[in-house]
Amino acid sequence: MAKLEVYYNSACPVCRAGIENQRDRMARQQSDAAWKDIAADSNLVCEIGADLDTVRHSLHVRDDTGTVFVGADAIARLMLETPGQAWLGRLMMWRPLRPVSRWLYDRFADQLFAWNKRHGRW
Repeated sequence: MAKLEVYYNSACPVCRAGIENQRDRMARQQSDAAWKDIAADSNLVCEIGADLDTVRHSLHVRDDTGTVFVGADAIARLMLETPGQAWLGRLMMWRPLRPVSRWLYDRFADQLFAWNKRHGRW
């Protein structure tokens, strides 16, 4: 298994752009991740025991221990493995800021999910 498995939804143009940027950053630094697009293969969600709408709503990352991170925690975990972004991952996971990171991510994800649904992306 790769160090990280990233479950994302390319049907969302905002999500796709963010993932492409992160993939490029990690590839330049030769960081190890497996990119799993649930829009291309919806059965991938079974690997992490999630349902399709949950992964459409929030990024999911599974590390090499099998731990699944969701939403802001998933972004932070991904950044921890990205040279030049590890400090931001640590900041997002810092106990005083973690609830704020989660709240902000969840509100943004709620709006983005609804926007994609209105536009018939799923």
